[in-house]
Amino acid sequence: MSENEPNRTVYLIGGPTAVGKSDVALYLAKRIDGEIVNCDSVQLYKHMDIGSAMPSRHDRSIVPHHLFDFVEPDYNMTVAEYQRLALDVIDDILARGKTPVVVGGTGLYMNSILYDMDFAARPVDEARRAELEAIAERSGAEYMYDYLSAVDPEAASRIHPNNVRKVVRAIEAWESGSGIKDMDELVLNPKYDFKLFGLTMERSWLYDRINRRVLKLLEAGFVNEVRELMDMGLTKDTPAMKAIGYKELLAHLNGECTLKDAAYEIMKNTRHYAKRQLTWLKRYDDLHWIEIVKGETVGQVIDDILQY
Repeated sequence: MSENEPNRTVYLIGGPTAVGKSDVALYLAKRIDGEIVNCDSVQLYKHMDIGSAMPSRHDRSIVPHHLFDFVEPDYNMTVAEYQRLALDVIDDILARGKTPVVVGGTGLYMNSILYDMDFAARPVDEARRAELEAIAERSGAEYMYDYLSAVDPEAASRIHPNNVRKVVRAIEAWESGSGIKDMDELVLNPKYDFKLFGLTMERSWLYDRINRRVLKLLEAGFVNEVRELMDMGLTKDTPAMKAIGYKELLAHLNGECTLKDAAYEIMKNTRHYAKRQLTWLKRYDDLHWIEIVKGETVGQVIDDILQY
């Protein structure tokens, strides 16, 4: 990049939960005079600091953090709205001569930043969506998946049969004529120069970190956090309360299981989620993998990133 050419560099740090993305992003931002942009669908919400492993207020005071802790938990944040907010923040950071460091593990949010995706071309028919959701509620997941398989088998092959929400969205997309693009069809947003990194570590170590982090969150008051959210009127139908950790503790507080059983479910579901996050990242051809090993400092990880 020449002196007169504007900075277009955007770092994106992905990886499974508990791998240490937030620490790496913080130290990277300090090294490159950057600012951090959230790409985690739960860390958007207020009142959910513990369960979402929100960066501490101290860390947020060291380096500017954007799109954290700013919407109420009953707000339904769409991917299209997240894209608009995130790209506006990224453009503002670049305009001020800083470098954005996008960090998180929500794959659809990553796609909305990385790829030239025009959500405005797909208006939502709220009445039809409600009708499809009512059919799903009445007839079940298998019925809806069979319908999608009949009309758009390619989209069905990319969606789990039990993921009713995605199945309904895919049916909407087929009916509107827009379809759902495979990642091979997506084109990187030419406006930015992306530097995409995926953090990983030995699987058994990652799973141990996940299990220990769940215990730490419980010790830090996670149950009380969920209880306070319930007192605010939030239920299992609230979008934010469907997040891992919150839904299990909600079941516990509703008397459906013991705290020990809830903790076990959180650990198990988080491990499964981490595996899905790694699978998602493997789809990115331009991603550089950074393997974190025991005894390695965050500074060494940053050195590995900056070598690219």
